[in-house]
Amino acid sequence: MATETSGLRSEARATGAAPSARPARPPATRRGMRERLVTQAFLLPIAVVLVVLFLVPLAESVYYSFTDYSGFSPDRHWIGLANYRAIFTDPTMLGGLGFTLLYAIATTVVVTVLAIPLAAVLNRRFLGRNLVRAAFFFPAVPSMAILGLVWTFVLSPLSSGVINSVLGHLFGVGPVPWLSDNDLAKVSVILVGVWAQVGWHAVLYLAYLQSVPKDYYEAATIDGATPRQQFFRITLPLLAPAMTVSQFLLLINGLRVYDLPFTLTKGGPGYSTYTLTQVLVQRGVSEGNYGLGAALSMLFLLAVAAVLSVQLAATRRLERRFR
Repeated sequence: MATETSGLRSEARATGAAPSARPARPPATRRGMRERLVTQAFLLPIAVVLVVLFLVPLAESVYYSFTDYSGFSPDRHWIGLANYRAIFTDPTMLGGLGFTLLYAIATTVVVTVLAIPLAAVLNRRFLGRNLVRAAFFFPAVPSMAILGLVWTFVLSPLSSGVINSVLGHLFGVGPVPWLSDNDLAKVSVILVGVWAQVGWHAVLYLAYLQSVPKDYYEAATIDGATPRQQFFRITLPLLAPAMTVSQFLLLINGLRVYDLPFTLTKGGPGYSTYTLTQVLVQRGVSEGNYGLGAALSMLFLLAVAAVLSVQLAATRRLERRFR
């Protein structure tokens, strides 16, 4: 066979016929470069939007935070760290920062503690299950501003308030200053925020529970695991990714909250329920002090980034622990 092959090759050389060859393919590097160019072409509009709507305003805000820009006159003067010193010496702004962090952390913890067991209950079979699910999800449908206006009548510190009226008729208790006492006002705003969000996040956890195979619970029941052991050994570990998403959304909504405290207490009594966004709008926009508002927005951005970084690190560590 080797002699026949060599004979054919020598015959081809003698006759001058070229051996058959496959068509040349473009190099792999050329195809890869073309694919990268197509990908970058699709990403170009996103990059333009990011630069125009985020990076450019961010750079301008950083610059304005070191000036006395008022927004009404084109003149602006470099004043250095004066705006930042004003923020850390103003009790109104410090109070807004404190209550914002308190609201964000408290609502995140309480909603998580209540939503996971609620989702486990809603995942069971019982009469009227869909109606109960809809009832718990309903508070997430109206806006927070509308809920705040409704709860001003429910938590009114007067004797005509809904809760005070019930307490007075049933227990003979005098009017409770729900919204006129500093501590009670903070607790009231946090509780309303929890009430408005716990149903939505319970439905989020419920969606994750729907994907858990029933075989896990059946095998655990055969092995003699109690419902409590099944919850902590099966349900809770499998909900770790959902906890990351839920807590991330809760912290973002809590740190940028504005409408609920404003409609419920107007930031009062005094400045006890002021939030950073409310201070930013009133002191920076309404009073025309854009330099101070820009400085406050920079500190707000850094605070949000720090809190979310800690939260993501903690939840990822929790996910690895449950695996």
